[in-house]
Amino acid sequence: MAEMLYQRDIYGKTLVELGRRTADVVVCDADLSGSTRTAFFAREFASRFFNFGVAEQNMMATAAGLASCGKVVFASTFAMFASGRAWDQVRNTICYSGLNVKIVATHAGVTVGPDGASHQALEDIAIMRAIPNMTVIVPCDGPETREAILTAFETSGPFYIRLGRAKVPSIDKRPEFRLGKGGLLQEGSDVTLVACGIMVQEALKAAAELAKNKISARVINMPTIKPLDENILVEAARQTKGLVVCEEHSVTGGLASAVAETLSEKHPAPIVRVGVKNRFGQSGDEAALLTEYQLTCADIVRGAHSILA
Repeated sequence: MAEMLYQRDIYGKTLVELGRRTADVVVCDADLSGSTRTAFFAREFASRFFNFGVAEQNMMATAAGLASCGKVVFASTFAMFASGRAWDQVRNTICYSGLNVKIVATHAGVTVGPDGASHQALEDIAIMRAIPNMTVIVPCDGPETREAILTAFETSGPFYIRLGRAKVPSIDKRPEFRLGKGGLLQEGSDVTLVACGIMVQEALKAAAELAKNKISARVINMPTIKPLDENILVEAARQTKGLVVCEEHSVTGGLASAVAETLSEKHPAPIVRVGVKNRFGQSGDEAALLTEYQLTCADIVRGAHSILA
């Protein structure tokens, strides 16, 4: 059975690892260090940790200032607040100058569960990938989270890394994370399933279900939303009958939009979008919300059948 891990636990532990590596790593949080797990870093490196309280705009502006002085700054809060409340500072203070700030946002998507619509970021990928100079990453599991954090540390410039709240299974035989590259998890010749974040596991389940009906599904993990791996998508469009794109995010502006934009220019192909369709989130049990918002293995299977029909 796949190991279940909190991505934010892995984030916190990786921050400590980086903090031990160099004194240039600084961490900022907005009164949520227990939830984002930046508290792990704070306990060991108190002089390099700054809690800004419920003042996300101030946190982002200060992170930019620290980065301008040569620090590698990790700034964390919930995805809703990092992308929405502090957008002006992220755009004009961090990204406009291309500063070395890594925004690692947790509690994204409907799987925040009982916290409800006000805390369930379903538009954050769209908001962040529209900003010039911003790199956007959505890791699929704990180990890929660590690889993405290390890559962000080693790569100059602004990053937005999107993590969830719940434990997620580690994906077997996943190619090592490479910035700007998709990972082929399973070969297939009939239809392609492209997914990010928690939807990668659902895509693998869907591929197994489709195989029971002799349907061969290619599965691609797409952790880097920007820059997008255009080559792996064009190859899939050429070699299969269409693509089902899966994300725990609005179908407007996120991974599905990025895929559609790329293929409309490079190699038009049928696309079905499995994601949140013009709705806010709501309070509820994680599994029930995934069913309510049609973000399950069964929904991906239906999408594949609609392409093949």
